[in-house]
Amino acid sequence: MSDLHRLSIRELSEGLAQAKFSSRELTEHYLKRIAKIDTQVQSYITVTAEQALAQADAADAAIKAGHATTLTGLPIAHKDIFCTQGIKTTAGSKMLDNFISPYDATVVAKGKAAGLVTLGKVNMDEFAMGSTSENPHFGSTKNPWNLEHVPGGSSGGSAAVVAADLAPFATGTDTGGSIRQPASFCGLTGLKPTYGRVSRFGMIAYASSMDQGGPMARSAEDCAYLMNVMAGHDAKDSTSVQKEVDDYVSNLNDTSVKGLRIGIPKQYFNVQGLDADVKARVEESLKKLEEMGAILVEINLNMTEAYVPTYYLIAPAEASSNLQRFDGVRYGYRCEKPVDLMDLYKRSRSEGFGTEVQRRILIGTYALSAGYYDAYYVKAQKVRRLIQQDFLKAFENVDVIAAPSAPTTAYKIGANLSPTEMYLGDIYTLAVNLAGLPAINAPVGFDKNNLPVGLQLIGNYWSESQLLSVVHQYQQATDWHTKRAAIAEENA
Repeated sequence: MSDLHRLSIRELSEGLAQAKFSSRELTEHYLKRIAKIDTQVQSYITVTAEQALAQADAADAAIKAGHATTLTGLPIAHKDIFCTQGIKTTAGSKMLDNFISPYDATVVAKGKAAGLVTLGKVNMDEFAMGSTSENPHFGSTKNPWNLEHVPGGSSGGSAAVVAADLAPFATGTDTGGSIRQPASFCGLTGLKPTYGRVSRFGMIAYASSMDQGGPMARSAEDCAYLMNVMAGHDAKDSTSVQKEVDDYVSNLNDTSVKGLRIGIPKQYFNVQGLDADVKARVEESLKKLEEMGAILVEINLNMTEAYVPTYYLIAPAEASSNLQRFDGVRYGYRCEKPVDLMDLYKRSRSEGFGTEVQRRILIGTYALSAGYYDAYYVKAQKVRRLIQQDFLKAFENVDVIAAPSAPTTAYKIGANLSPTEMYLGDIYTLAVNLAGLPAINAPVGFDKNNLPVGLQLIGNYWSESQLLSVVHQYQQATDWHTKRAAIAEENA
């Protein structure tokens, strides 16, 4: 019973079904690990131990009565951007430190309906704006592979809990790489689905045209189990697409790597700042896929230099619009003793929002202001369409596109990267969100400092099954996804 955290999702599901252990025993196992290890990792904002045990008991009763789903009784951690009824939902911000949601996000509700047990809510960059999870309000989450380094962001808490074996899988969100980059930094598999595949209802908005929820876990198979729960149309979300959902688990062996055409954008491997170890590990993984029968095809993605400026006009503009609702009047943080309404607005927002959130609100407000709207925001939207067309043209000749997930491995905590340096770190991930495409990170080795490196595979629209299948088969032929950080072995 001491090594339950080493089991895959499939093994945990089978163990519960065969009564090798109960959901309560499994939940208690993870809660004990959280109590022992998370003081070092600092991944959870809120641990819901009492509720988790009650859900575990209900799951055990459902299993005994024969009413269980595949995932009934399995613990999960939710990024603290998903609303959870009766539980604090902060979005990593002082602005929402006292917000108790009156309803569940659709992703959370679907998890409950499937019998998942919520262990708690995990840390993140404030309002999902950042790449390090160095949160000014709830502290810096640590990378389990090296506690002096960041886990990535904005879903850094989600990555850290899985990498430290403090939850078997977790939900994340990805607006510009916020699932793939932390998955890369922490040696995990993380899937960013096609825009509209997973409901955004109850997911606190950053940039509404790009936000998308997805699974984070050790393997493609584990992610597939969670995608079976998360994916699907939701009438409460106007951007949710009414399209049949695959059985991602059953489809794991459907895509043959033999004959798969993998596009290699030459621009991506000549980016200034691409770490030599990252480049080497990614190229080694592509060579392995080639040995498995894939065909590597050099392609051109000519809009590469436009990714960062386009994203950092559109995303802040949408953030400016979405975050105007946090004004100190209706809910959330309110400054003390305002002298008038203007003072209430100004101090509530300047005290409630951190520096990076304020920076993006100001950039976005400027881009949307009279006299600049056409010059910046409208032009960025036109370039966004060109970026999308660039990918669609490439997919006429290839099945998937390969790239690093990040140009470097995990930064040191307190590295104090300039905003420009931080934004350029997203060079490989932003375009996927601008175009609404699906993409996945797979762990493919380590750099000289034993920090994980990730390979990103980008697919055409609605090709999540294909991406999961390709990575699953790669993981059958390699063992990078089975490697564990030293801290994950504690209490083993």
